[in-house]
Amino acid sequence: MAFTIDTSTDFGKRVKHRLEHEQVIWLTTVDSNRRPFSSPVWFFYEEDGTLLIYSQPNKTKLRNLDSNAAVSVNFKSDEHGGNVVVFEAAAVIDESANPAANHAAYIEKYAGAIASIGMSPESFSNEYSVPIRVILQKLRGH
Repeated sequence: MAFTIDTSTDFGKRVKHRLEHEQVIWLTTVDSNRRPFSSPVWFFYEEDGTLLIYSQPNKTKLRNLDSNAAVSVNFKSDEHGGNVVVFEAAAVIDESANPAANHAAYIEKYAGAIASIGMSPESFSNEYSVPIRVILQKLRGH
């Protein structure tokens, strides 16, 4: 059964809006010694309720996923510690995902950010060539 967000509540509406509009989410993986490793990442909220993240190869988060698929993802809170959104999830390398340059909605969302780091969609896609699929499982926050 796919994970769904209850958008009949104010919290659910805020969560969905953040998933659709924010540019950065924190991905926390766990290493083989059970230590957490957090990284700010760009992401795309897919119609199937999963998140798609593109990573450079040979990064710590990828090595961690090899040994432990359990992750959490969260948005930053507001300056008073409110507006908390944390997901428990599983993440896998998604060999079936299109490269970033062929994911029109992802490129549209991040066009300005990609340009700001001196890259084109094609060079970004070549550099960030490993797609990570995050399967959301549980939501908490306020």
